Amino acid sequence: LLFYAIRPIFIYKVPFGPVHYGNIVAQVIVDVLIVQYWGWHAMTYLVLSSFLAGSLHPCAAHFISEHYVFARSTVMGGKMPKDVPVPETFSYYGPLNILTYNVGYHNEHHDFPAVPWTRLPKLYSAAKEFYDPLPCHKSWPL
Repeated sequence: LLFYAIRPIFIYKVPFGPVHYGNIVAQVIVDVLIVQYWGWHAMTYLVLSSFLAGSLHPCAAHFISEHYVFARSTVMGGKMPKDVPVPETFSYYGPLNILTYNVGYHNEHHDFPAVPWTRLPKLYSAAKEFYDPLPCHKSWPL
């Protein structure tokens, strides 16, 4: 999960500016205040909960459903033969997207990473003919 969080800074390099340094200072101050007022148990809880968010909660199943290959390609007329595994990225178009900032629009996000999460459903609608033939998941937790 840590690599998942820091990977974007290596892929899409943004020059550090005053806002970034201010954010780091603010985070350190908040961390110090948490330890000072609530102790190390509180800080440990916050750090460990970030790892639990990627594993035990039912909504965290999107990590598996978006990146695990379940079947071979059935796209006819595509550029891949039927016996080639499908790409390891799948989308989910169900109601849980409301709770997870549209993370289910995963293929769309990988195709256009600079599009904000609020506009991914509109992107999907505009390019439906490209995304509809691709395999997708109907449910994350099931």
